[in-house]
Amino acid sequence: MKHKNDKTRVVVAMSGGVDSSVTAAILKEQGYDVVGVSMQIWDYSKFSAAEGEEFGSCCSLDDIYDARRVAEQLAIPFYVVNFEEEFQRLVIDDFVGEYFRGRTPNPCVRCNQLLKFDLLLRKARSLGAEFLATGHYARIERDNDGVCRLLRGVDPGKDQSYFLFTLTQEQLSHTLFPLGALQKPEVRRLAAHYNLRVAEKGESQEICFIPDDDYVRFLEDERGAGELSGNIVDSSGKILGNHQGVYRYTVGQRRGLGIAHPEPLYVIAVNAASREVVVGTKDELYSTGLLASSVNWISPPTGNVQASCKIRYRHQPVPCRITPRPDGMVEVRFSEPEKSVTSGQAVVFYDGDAVLGGGWIKQAVRSEE
Repeated sequence: MKHKNDKTRVVVAMSGGVDSSVTAAILKEQGYDVVGVSMQIWDYSKFSAAEGEEFGSCCSLDDIYDARRVAEQLAIPFYVVNFEEEFQRLVIDDFVGEYFRGRTPNPCVRCNQLLKFDLLLRKARSLGAEFLATGHYARIERDNDGVCRLLRGVDPGKDQSYFLFTLTQEQLSHTLFPLGALQKPEVRRLAAHYNLRVAEKGESQEICFIPDDDYVRFLEDERGAGELSGNIVDSSGKILGNHQGVYRYTVGQRRGLGIAHPEPLYVIAVNAASREVVVGTKDELYSTGLLASSVNWISPPTGNVQASCKIRYRHQPVPCRITPRPDGMVEVRFSEPEKSVTSGQAVVFYDGDAVLGGGWIKQAVRSEE
């Protein structure tokens, strides 16, 4: 039997929720030298809930307290790292800036990329850990040459591989996803089996730093109200109305336009430079492809690639052709036109269950070729 000092050390990113708590319990049971770490990333004292209500967020002080209690229950060391400044600079400022540039960002991808699997992973390595483990529903396969493949989680309703396309081979080689082969009900049963204090805790919401889900209020608190007001126009440039800020709109939006029209209108583009919100019919929402930038390849392609892609988290993967360009971007052509391709969102490429890579949508392409 190995001595404690001979065990492989693993830092578990503990959010105080069921998934990360079960992750820590599984690894402890498997004999790893487990260390729990929570990231303090956001000051929730900025928000006040209505009397009798609670915010269902992650990474709050209450969640850190829950994580600490689970760590005590499992008899593992527990630390809190303060990343508030980094979170503001790398995630919040980017989130706000993207909306004011007329794009719709995905802060969860950036948080994973820049905080969990960069700053926190480096912190874990400085603590002598071989691995950082998280409660993501995704899988990693390692071949005999040490090359890693990122795979979807087996639970299709919980699969989070979409948020992880930025991971590098180096990061994947030092990452564990113990829940990737489990269904969510199994994780709940394991939480009860381990008698964890958070076994019945509810799910956290997707955007942790907007606990009241009021994006406009949050953006205006950060940047100020009334900026970038302008016209609502159709695709020919005809003025149909006006708006109080391009950041209030995203592609595919139908409600809140305030325009009387014979048929329903949807936002088909947001142009911050001209302060125009472009609207059109449902048919005008469809695109034949897209251009993506800042592409990361987990499995680098050679030439054009036939694969499938997701253009947002809850999007069902669709067949596509991926063509790398000399400028580093990729052109994606769908087998059938897709609705609401949105700049600022991530496009993630799959070959079956394997994540090939992904990038950030720069613009929709509506031409046939």
